[in-house]
Amino acid sequence: MKKYINTENKFIPILFQLIILFIWQIAIDKWKVPQYILPSPKDIIITLVDILPNITNHIYATIYEALFGFIISILFSLLLAILMDNVKIIKKCIYPILVVSQTVPIIALAPLFIIWFGFGILPKVIVVVLVCFFPIVISLVDGLESADLDMVNLLKTMGASRLQIFTMVKLPSSTVNLFSGLRIAATYSIMGAVIGEWLGGDKGLGVYMIRAKNSYELDKVFAVIVIIVILSMTLFGLLYLLQYIFTPWTRNSINNNKQN
Repeated sequence: MKKYINTENKFIPILFQLIILFIWQIAIDKWKVPQYILPSPKDIIITLVDILPNITNHIYATIYEALFGFIISILFSLLLAILMDNVKIIKKCIYPILVVSQTVPIIALAPLFIIWFGFGILPKVIVVVLVCFFPIVISLVDGLESADLDMVNLLKTMGASRLQIFTMVKLPSSTVNLFSGLRIAATYSIMGAVIGEWLGGDKGLGVYMIRAKNSYELDKVFAVIVIIVILSMTLFGLLYLLQYIFTPWTRNSINNNKQN
């Protein structure tokens, strides 16, 4: 019975998405909607296969920018989260600024980075860092604060240093929160790179999308969107795999989430 429920839970979302695509295709065919207004799923798939060999350099450029910015945001988030956890005055000063920073549209800041840093890779990486930084640092801070206080106090009575308390109690207890933030940030990283490319550059999926949009080739625009979704979900799944490998004590919860 449980196996049947798990199969049903996985099958229903897939079936629902297939129904949406089927209705989309039927509607386009019935009302003869021009491709420059809204392409059909069939047209998007055909276009994706056709353009894929020619846009590999754009894909690699976007992946490089996204991963570079993602790694920088992880390192910066780890450093700041540790400081905020150990020095409370830093948290009181910086935490409100972090929250307020998320109210500023990144699309409004990106042009400034282009003006300040040119049309190279740097402004794109900065956009990715700004997009990815917040969910990682907030998740990690919450995870560090949720550590078992009894364990922390026990180690203190045994003469443990702050580093030992961090590595033995706080860091292991915060891994679930950390990976949750990493998965969210990973999906944002590709989007951040594309936003940076929209505003200037000579390569990248964002640059290709702008060129296709200006030519009213919406089938190519949708094909690139499919690629962006695939890349984002690949990073999302990779982080699930890394969590499964490096945090064996969380495997039961991961399996339960997959079954649900």
